[in-house]
Amino acid sequence: MKSPAATKRRKPLSSKMFRPIGPRSFALTAMASFLCLLAVWSFLSYTEAVNPAFLPTPDKVIAELGAQLVNPEYWEHIGISVFRVTAGFLLACLVGIPLGLLAGSFKHGEAFIEPPMEFIRYMPAVAFIPLIMVWAGIGEWAKIWLIFLGCFFQLVLMVADITRRVPPDLIQASATLGAGRWKMIETVIIPAIQPQLLNTMRLILGWAWTYLVVSELIAVNSGLGFTIMKAQRFLNTDQIFVGIIVIGGLGLISDRIFALLNKRLFPWA
Repeated sequence: MKSPAATKRRKPLSSKMFRPIGPRSFALTAMASFLCLLAVWSFLSYTEAVNPAFLPTPDKVIAELGAQLVNPEYWEHIGISVFRVTAGFLLACLVGIPLGLLAGSFKHGEAFIEPPMEFIRYMPAVAFIPLIMVWAGIGEWAKIWLIFLGCFFQLVLMVADITRRVPPDLIQASATLGAGRWKMIETVIIPAIQPQLLNTMRLILGWAWTYLVVSELIAVNSGLGFTIMKAQRFLNTDQIFVGIIVIGGLGLISDRIFALLNKRLFPWA
């Protein structure tokens, strides 16, 4: 039987589970996860457990990636895809964040804004493609609007949720000091939600990248989605993998930029 002192010294399991790890340990663990994926891919492709026509070997994909990255035309495809994602994402933020603030700050705003957002967010963005083509044609606006629709409704609801989670003590203190509703939003709510808001935008940007290929199904002759679909027609799976890897790499870079901004701007969070 253990002594009471020994029992007292033992750390609870929860403290071990949620104990933070250092940056070096985190980076090594993350690298190990990528190496595991590469090992599985290498095993399946080099042993031809999967038909090479459907799963190319890593060296073929790396060689194709190198060939595409020295091709100026491929960089034009990257540039137009980055523009479409950025424009759709910024448009969603420009409209969605103020609406989310209103829905989270006022009960009438919640009643007016959230029910239609909840209703529409379950509709797949792809289903709007015919309407988008009718409303916006087949130019750049069509791609931007599809990415906007894929991000907007979720963003409004997520911003409303983090707004409602502002500590009531802060709101009560500002009301005691005589702040009106709009002053309270400006001086208390907006500063309080900024760290979580940046994290929310980071998540939404990830969704914007996932909608990129879908948006580039609309009568396009440029963009990374176009290169993937073009390669699919000729069963060039190594080029398909290159397109997927480039999109994933761009998404990861944008995600890390947001994570770094959050760390630098809001170190206390």
